[in-house]
Amino acid sequence: MTVSKAIYRVIYGDTDKMGVVYHACYLRLFEIGRTEFLRQLGVSYREIEERGFYLPVSEAFCKYLNPARYDDLLYIDTELMELKKATILFNYRVSSDSEGTNILVTGYTRHACIDSSGKIVRLPKFLVNVLTNSS
Repeated sequence: MTVSKAIYRVIYGDTDKMGVVYHACYLRLFEIGRTEFLRQLGVSYREIEERGFYLPVSEAFCKYLNPARYDDLLYIDTELMELKKATILFNYRVSSDSEGTNILVTGYTRHACIDSSGKIVRLPKFLVNVLTNSS
């Protein structure tokens, strides 16, 4: 599968009293990675939503290995791991070096596909085509 790379510099507001990135901020980093993954494939969340589909997170997992600190440059690797009829699973690896050898956090998010009424629906054909052509 294709791996997308995004870069993020830690801002002061991401850190806690101990000077490390607050644990919940990693979910936002996952979102940055996922958004850039889709954008690199030629589709944006905006386009998906304009077509009447939404991809809310239905499950999330983070494993914290090493801390990130203010002003660190973080590298977010995002990979599509699973594509089912109505769900998508993305894996993430956040590291402090571009080679990905100093891994800080790993994790995943699972997303359901819903329509504008909130009903779970099949992934739209256009999105499946974009995602399957990435592999």
